[in-house]
Amino acid sequence: MKNRKFRRYEKIAHKIVSLADTYQQMSDEELQSQTITFREQLEQGAKLETLLIPAYAVVVETNRRLLGMRPYFVQILGAVALFFGNVAEMKTGEGKTLTATMPLYLHGLKGKGNFLITSNPYLARRDAQEMGKVYRFLGLSVEVGVPEFEDEEIDKEVVYKADIVYTTNSALGFDYLFDNLAVTVEKQYIDQLNFVLIDEIDAILLDMAQTPLVISGAPKVQSNYYLLANWFVKGIQEEVDYQLSDNQKSVWFTEHGIQKAEEYFGITKILSEEWRDLYRHLVIALRANYILHINRDYVVDDDEIMLLDETNGRKLVGTKLQAGLHQALEAKENVTLTKESRSMGSITYQNLFRKFAIISGMTGTAMTDADEFRETYNLDVIKVPTNKPINRVDHPDLIFLTNRAKIMASLEAVKGALLVDRPVLIEAGSVSMSALYSLILLQNGIPHNLLNATTASRESWIISEAGKHGAVTVATSMAGRGTDIKLDSRSKKQGGLFVVGTERMTSDRIDNQLRGRSGRQGDPGDSIFYVSLEDRIVVESAPKWANRKRQEMLDELHEGKIVETVSLNERKYHKVIDKSQAIRKNQEIAARKNTLEFDEIITIQRDTIYKTRNRIMTSLLEELDELIRFAFNQAVEHYCADADNLTSEKLIDFIFNTIDYDFDPAKVIALGELNKKNVKLFLVTIIKERLAQAMKPLDNLYQQIYFKRLILLKALDQQWIEQSDNLQQLKVVVNGRNWGQHRPIYEFQVEAKRSFEQMKKEIAIHILKNMLLSELVPDEDGSIDVEFP
Repeated sequence: MKNRKFRRYEKIAHKIVSLADTYQQMSDEELQSQTITFREQLEQGAKLETLLIPAYAVVVETNRRLLGMRPYFVQILGAVALFFGNVAEMKTGEGKTLTATMPLYLHGLKGKGNFLITSNPYLARRDAQEMGKVYRFLGLSVEVGVPEFEDEEIDKEVVYKADIVYTTNSALGFDYLFDNLAVTVEKQYIDQLNFVLIDEIDAILLDMAQTPLVISGAPKVQSNYYLLANWFVKGIQEEVDYQLSDNQKSVWFTEHGIQKAEEYFGITKILSEEWRDLYRHLVIALRANYILHINRDYVVDDDEIMLLDETNGRKLVGTKLQAGLHQALEAKENVTLTKESRSMGSITYQNLFRKFAIISGMTGTAMTDADEFRETYNLDVIKVPTNKPINRVDHPDLIFLTNRAKIMASLEAVKGALLVDRPVLIEAGSVSMSALYSLILLQNGIPHNLLNATTASRESWIISEAGKHGAVTVATSMAGRGTDIKLDSRSKKQGGLFVVGTERMTSDRIDNQLRGRSGRQGDPGDSIFYVSLEDRIVVESAPKWANRKRQEMLDELHEGKIVETVSLNERKYHKVIDKSQAIRKNQEIAARKNTLEFDEIITIQRDTIYKTRNRIMTSLLEELDELIRFAFNQAVEHYCADADNLTSEKLIDFIFNTIDYDFDPAKVIALGELNKKNVKLFLVTIIKERLAQAMKPLDNLYQQIYFKRLILLKALDQQWIEQSDNLQQLKVVVNGRNWGQHRPIYEFQVEAKRSFEQMKKEIAIHILKNMLLSELVPDEDGSIDVEFP
């Protein structure tokens, strides 16, 4: 049933279709002049919404004229939904790329800050090039935010000044984080986040939302705990020394395991601050060995750990797990240990995209997660009808007891499709499963293409071949591939694409993405899933009675009481599969909420730091001096607040290391009694004297402003990087304390607040130190180099 929103959007779409016919009579010059007219109206105070119908009509005609593609009514309807900040569910093959041109043009009329986001750099470049013809014809600028080659430099100033930017979620995220490490305003490029249209929005805002985006800086001193921790956890027992959660996503030491660790390393109180680093390494070694699995979560490629994208099986080039977890994996797989690098900043995709004034997105499958989109992002899902009726038949699952039985049954179905020359798409849930299926096909003399992390370079070609009659394609998840499988004429006659799922995925949404590869634009097709009670989703997430029943049936199978090849048609087995998937889906939703809860705590700190940085970069001399005075007073207060510091030795040491390398220690001895009041007055006096000396080389107002900004930013960044890294490590430690009465998010909040307060003290000390101990070296050209202490 159509809701009020949908009926409103339909009315608007009909008006656009009618008006587009009027624009068809215009010359190119008249059509192009509409942009000038629209922008003039905006300058005179018109609301963007009042231009929706004429602007969309102009793009409809421009698409027809330049690309030879006039958008269908349903594409226009989807584009209207996108303008108003919704998720448009548009099935595979319905032309989402063309749909995007309408809202992007309309928002682009206001200038920079409008983005088309995809997870695939190739698609960002391809679509910017093809659709860019439309924007440029109409007088708007469009740029690509991702390089074509690994070592290609992108002019970020040009990119982010464009009216419309095609880029990836990770490229935008990294650029945002680096922007907030810039020393000057001129080196910050992202100054407007107006409108974002996210392609495959469910993959980016849901599937990828469990892992924060982290930028890494200088490597740390390499720890020797990785190998020791790995050896220890390989020798411990499940349920005795450690426990796994029911969904196999969390793992923690039991009290017995804690005691064993203390005995193994010959220490006591491993949870104390003294042994915090060792305990952290044990926790990440535990995760590496019992949560992360080769050929599912990562592959080993040429002595290197390469992470896999769970949504499509691609290698995540240049991406590493944080807080030492990547190095723990390297120790587990006995490959060369890389340097653990320091986290310089992090943000989740949830919080990154919430910074936009308007979020919208497109995907073939969103209705299944409509509640989460509404709760997390305040986005409604609008289901856009297909241009032609769906002609695909989705068959009920065929359920078997064992993996072997389901694979052999699915193989017979593949052979049956090939007898009539139908193309077949087989989806596997992991790289190892895709490789196994490929091997079985080869053993049966069936030629095929394999699309997984090891063959991603041939992706477009493999997909382009997948719709030809008699073609067989084995692939990991098909989400975000960006290329439709188009059938040749014989394939259509023989029943279209036959889609075979070899297991149900972690969400019915991902299953529907696979089904949607067949039956595009009214084509015929079939889909069916072959599943077993040994599938990962059942083993990890099914009710306990189902796992007991499976074991009983396996025993009966070994005794010859039942036949392996017979499918399990009883309703209760279908319920087990559906229930397992629902449990897993809810677990993933909970994991995303957990990630968001952690990042909300970090966000408060991050926003405070970023606002302070921006204030520093735009402040003039008077305000900079006020900030420096405040920091000096704080540094002195913090020093004097600790009674242990009120000794001659510690005071002299503090002055030498923070205020003046040439300080005369005799002045401290002359002070007499070292109480808080005397020390404070003394420090304030010598700071004032030293500051006057430090500023002598800077007689130029511009140089003074630049130097003071630099001093403040250096101290701020240095300590924020330290804090960011601490928070990444802290998350790992508190998540390893699921036993007993520990509440990870509460512990994280308390510890994060404590360390933030400590960071503020350190910032004040470093401002004092940088201001008074930095060496100013004049250059021949009149500039001055700063050598920090």
